[in-house]
Amino acid sequence: MRFTVSPGGSINGEAKVPGDKSISHRSIMLGSIANGVTEVSGFLQGADSLATLAAFREMGVSISNPENGRVRIEGVGKNGLRAPSNDIDLGNSGTSMRLLAGLLSGQNFGSTLIGDESLSKRPMNRVVHPLRTMGAELDSGEAGRPPIAIRPGNKLKGISYELPVASAQIKSCLLLAGLYAEGCTSITEPGPTRDHTERMLRSLGYAVETKVLESSNAELSAEGARSQITVIGDGELNGGDIKVPTDISSAAFFLVAASIVPGSELTLRDVGVNPTRTGILHILWDMGADITLSNERLWGAEPVADITVRSASLQGIAIPQRYVPLAIDEFPVVFIAALAASGTTVLTGARELRVKESDRIAVMADGISALGGAATATEDGMIIESSTLSGGRVDSHGDHRIAMAFSVAAMLATNDIEIENCTNVGTSFPGYAELAQSLGMDIRVA
Repeated sequence: MRFTVSPGGSINGEAKVPGDKSISHRSIMLGSIANGVTEVSGFLQGADSLATLAAFREMGVSISNPENGRVRIEGVGKNGLRAPSNDIDLGNSGTSMRLLAGLLSGQNFGSTLIGDESLSKRPMNRVVHPLRTMGAELDSGEAGRPPIAIRPGNKLKGISYELPVASAQIKSCLLLAGLYAEGCTSITEPGPTRDHTERMLRSLGYAVETKVLESSNAELSAEGARSQITVIGDGELNGGDIKVPTDISSAAFFLVAASIVPGSELTLRDVGVNPTRTGILHILWDMGADITLSNERLWGAEPVADITVRSASLQGIAIPQRYVPLAIDEFPVVFIAALAASGTTVLTGARELRVKESDRIAVMADGISALGGAATATEDGMIIESSTLSGGRVDSHGDHRIAMAFSVAAMLATNDIEIENCTNVGTSFPGYAELAQSLGMDIRVA
């Protein structure tokens, strides 16, 4: 699939982006191992979360076909999953693979997790090694990449583990394994990461303790960054209603587009504003964006708001490191905001971007440079100077967030930009091009 986007236009109106991908994954996982029925609304019907749904059907869970974001899960209880008859294919979803590695390490049956070409290049030892410490018997492929083969082994034992990097996927993997372990499993995170797993566990009746620790880093300490999260493996989950907010990671593309394109005013409804996910808002506010939140409320355990954004003159900034884990998925489009901002924007402390669906530092820097922009990749971030992109062709390398970021950039380019390899946009944002077109982007799909 190729996107072709012409410059011009503005972003105006009201919209709802699709449901939050992270929460959609977790609703299927936890609803499946809960006792009783879980009703999900707002579920993301994208390829990644549908891969998670298919995986649990493969393990004997009755899950309805998603219809307008509604899914009914007939939970089988913590120990009710059955051995899959085939390898579990998780497509492009790193979240599915890492979280399932933890959950399935506690089962009394073996399983093998596989993925597509992109997922098969992503690092998995970051979950394999601590799971082995808990007593799990599992192996990864060459150089610590998928597939992950899990064998039924000894009963898992709780551990105290300090995350080497701030990663919600590693944290959640180990917490899910901790549901099946003897004793306490305590995870210490060096910086704040999305806490959807902890919130959903509590909402389904499972006790989770979160303790804020002191930090030697004054900047992080001010945000309560260093925390210890503990679960005990003797609890049960009970089914309930889960209302999935719309995804702030998907909203980010339109927040940036409406900020940088003159004459824009957009309201996005029902956006999840969990404080572990709002780094994109803080970064844009620091750059001078005109963004306001209204109708703030709770959907179950998750905070939600309507967000209105109007075009504004942005300024380049040194992005505070405390926002990096809170905006880790949004940086491709943050780089586009930086191009439109006056002066220089500097990102550091974001090495994690190199092991996403693509090396997002290298791919974005190469694409911006090829289109005439000023971007310099560094080992753990990027330096971007205010510049306008020319027209031309750029390869998204099959990375959904790269593809959508360059579509936003094209609105301020001097000529059309063609973006190759956009099929994976459907993993997180089905209907992106149609929604973008309706809001004022001149985008064509071929």
